[in-house]
Amino acid sequence: MKKKIFNTLLVLAGVTVIVSCGKSFLEQKPLGALDENVLANQAGVEGLLIGAYSLLDGYGAGGNWDASGSNWVYGGVVGGDAHKGSDAGDQGDIVPMEKYQATSTNGYFNNKWKTVYEGVARCNNTLRILAKATGISAADVKRITAEARFLRGHYHFEAKKMWNMVPYVDENNTELKPTNTADIWPKIEADFQYAYDNLFEVAPDNKVGRANKWAAGAYLAKTKMYRKDFAGAKPILAAVIANGKTSTGTKYALNARFDASFDADTKNSPEAVFSVQYSVNDGANGDNGGWGDVLNFPYTGGPGGCCGFYQPTQDLVNSYQTDAVTGLPISVDNNYPTGGYNVIRTVKNDEGLQSSDPFTPDTRPLDPRLDWTVGRRGIPYRDWGPHPGQQWIRDQAYSGPYAPIKNTYKKSQEGVLTDKSFWTAGVTANNYTLIRFADVILMAAECEVEAGTLAQAMAYVNQIRQRAANPAGFVKKSDGTPAANYVIGLYTIASFPDQATARKIVKFERKLELAMEGHRFFDLARWGDTQATLQAYVNYESTLRAFLKGVTVKATSAYFPIPQAQIDQSSSGGKPTLTQNPGY
Repeated sequence: MKKKIFNTLLVLAGVTVIVSCGKSFLEQKPLGALDENVLANQAGVEGLLIGAYSLLDGYGAGGNWDASGSNWVYGGVVGGDAHKGSDAGDQGDIVPMEKYQATSTNGYFNNKWKTVYEGVARCNNTLRILAKATGISAADVKRITAEARFLRGHYHFEAKKMWNMVPYVDENNTELKPTNTADIWPKIEADFQYAYDNLFEVAPDNKVGRANKWAAGAYLAKTKMYRKDFAGAKPILAAVIANGKTSTGTKYALNARFDASFDADTKNSPEAVFSVQYSVNDGANGDNGGWGDVLNFPYTGGPGGCCGFYQPTQDLVNSYQTDAVTGLPISVDNNYPTGGYNVIRTVKNDEGLQSSDPFTPDTRPLDPRLDWTVGRRGIPYRDWGPHPGQQWIRDQAYSGPYAPIKNTYKKSQEGVLTDKSFWTAGVTANNYTLIRFADVILMAAECEVEAGTLAQAMAYVNQIRQRAANPAGFVKKSDGTPAANYVIGLYTIASFPDQATARKIVKFERKLELAMEGHRFFDLARWGDTQATLQAYVNYESTLRAFLKGVTVKATSAYFPIPQAQIDQSSSGGKPTLTQNPGY
């Protein structure tokens, strides 16, 4: 699907210089305005819908990496998966977020807000013009309405999980300055419910990237889980798992190899429930590629050629340690008590060493997903050869020795699946998948835990771990042997003795499986774990990263501050209609 090609904001006002007193002159339409009736047909409405899809990546409404659809800053850095990276002065607006000290004047928040509400506006324009359109079949009216409402649900969902109390705006809204005093979850749920009830199971003409019934079901279930309606989410997730198909009709399934979900050669796989579609070398100068993650590559020498951001934390790396006998995590407790496993068992790294200094990676048992999630010294980095360490890191002392990998590309793909016209090769065709089938399975596991059906919860978790245990998917050395001591096992029912333990296991499995995909912070907020887990993370990680020393995570850190610029613009009669979140 082409992106960035349609401006859906209709220009319906202009400036008129009055040179006559005639009433007919005053009633003339302004020059340069677009009459919306021009769009009230099949082609026009379909174009508006494409415009609504095009903002899924966060690029095109004034933002770039600050509004990225991958949420690498808000879900990943703030969630403890990664540090900002680069050096202290680069993209400084991220620093206070990483230290849980962000204020409402931070420009990142305003660009994210503008982007998601521009997305809402594009959906509403689609629905508004559709209501006036002629020559569109009833089946297409239903399809377009369901797609637009799905996308509107997505953009409001993004706003809700960022800021909690936010306005809901539909196509009938006439209030230029809406309030944010009502909980909008019911309206988001209604949009996804409509989409689930009315969308096609397989996209017409197998149009890749279109939302279908099953993507809507996954979002609907996730919305219910945010509302603690696990009983309502459970059968929907079961239906998606049993019957769900990709837009081309392939049944959803876990890819045989973990890394296939993060490879431009295998994008839109059976594991991709709903993805942001990226393309490159298509005449758009990189605008259709993965713009929002362009900073998130090794600093020099490797893929991207820039810029050293989004460096995984030691805390995340330590989480992939496993027991030599059972292959299970050595702990699923994220509270890191004094003397706990993260202090005693730190995965060996090369911090402080030059690339020319000798180094041997850790030989203790590790979950094989680690090395498809984190680039670390001495371990093959896709097909680029072993990660060289310091040469690819801008400032080890600032953000550590690790590099991201899920968003990157193979050396063999450079210039083909990366854009040749852009200032860095970091604009790629490697889709960002908003919802993977693995995510659906783990959401289902969570619902089973809350229902008390622990054996089924365990079975779902073991599906994820069984795939990770496939030796064909291990990172390999040049001689074909595993690059590290990969040991991963399945849970037994004895490992799920009670609901509290099972809940910890499922939460931890989400941390391992979905790391560096922009979900972690929002999961913690949904569970009510933000303050306790992130404070424990800070307490540990601050022993390694000086800028985190003395940082306090407040209870109000579960949501970000509403942008002050939006509060100021909402002023009506000298009083803003938007209310700031507590603690800001």
